[in-house]
Amino acid sequence: MKNSSLYQELLVQLVSGLKTLPDKPEETPETTLCALWHAAAGAPKSAVLAAVTDLPSLDKTAEKTLRDLIKQRLNGAPLAHITHRQRFVDMEMLAGPEALVPRKETELLARTAIDLASQIVAQQGKATMIDVCTGSGNVALAVAQHVRGVQVFAADISEDAVALARRNMQHLRLDGRVQFAAGDLLAPFDNPEFHARVDLLSGNPPYITSAKVKEMPNEISAHEPTLAFDGGAFGVAIIMRLVKEAPRFLRPGGWFVSEIGLGQGPVLGKLLNKNPAFKEVRMIEDASGAVRVVMARC
Repeated sequence: MKNSSLYQELLVQLVSGLKTLPDKPEETPETTLCALWHAAAGAPKSAVLAAVTDLPSLDKTAEKTLRDLIKQRLNGAPLAHITHRQRFVDMEMLAGPEALVPRKETELLARTAIDLASQIVAQQGKATMIDVCTGSGNVALAVAQHVRGVQVFAADISEDAVALARRNMQHLRLDGRVQFAAGDLLAPFDNPEFHARVDLLSGNPPYITSAKVKEMPNEISAHEPTLAFDGGAFGVAIIMRLVKEAPRFLRPGGWFVSEIGLGQGPVLGKLLNKNPAFKEVRMIEDASGAVRVVMARC
């Protein structure tokens, strides 16, 4: 199918006109065409899955749909919003404008949380986790899928995001594995049931400075929720609130883990090291050597 004249014609269009973002490295002209092809055929897939799945034949109606979808993408609509699919870790998730499209870079946070949850369950037989700024539920659901014995709670300030997260739980057949709530950071869990009883607290808070939010590519600023990006004047307003509130919820020995923005590692490392509520502060680097996750034991 990839040798067909239609495929080659449309690939040329995408090669010449597609603008891709560095935080979505899985999206290339080829993977984009495969994803849109499957969507036009009525079997939507993420760019990752579509690239390794044989392309189906298209009738005239589906071919017209495919051309329309390509126009949408070339006009700046995010691929995941068109296909309503995004790959995260090994999960084929639902995606949409209700929440930030899960990025490859956030898999570092998810895998760190999975490793910590696995260690805690191995040590004590069970674990309680809270994930805040959960968005589409990607980190919370990744932990729930990979670690048996962990009770996961998750929250987001956006009710639309929480609704998408709940749909993802059903879509991934993880019904009941995560309890989602709408609310500001830890507010939905601010009761004695959680105080000093949480084993793992994770978060992917907004960490872009307000000034830079206005300069973001149109594919992001015009389509994805600003709430998911804007971290205040210095980009660390939300995570600093989280660092302040976390010790009230974590049990002694419990872990705090969060994604951070590029260049924020030194500042947040000092903040955690100076906080008497935390010890054993660690910085987790991505493949390029940049610190993208901070973690600390309560």
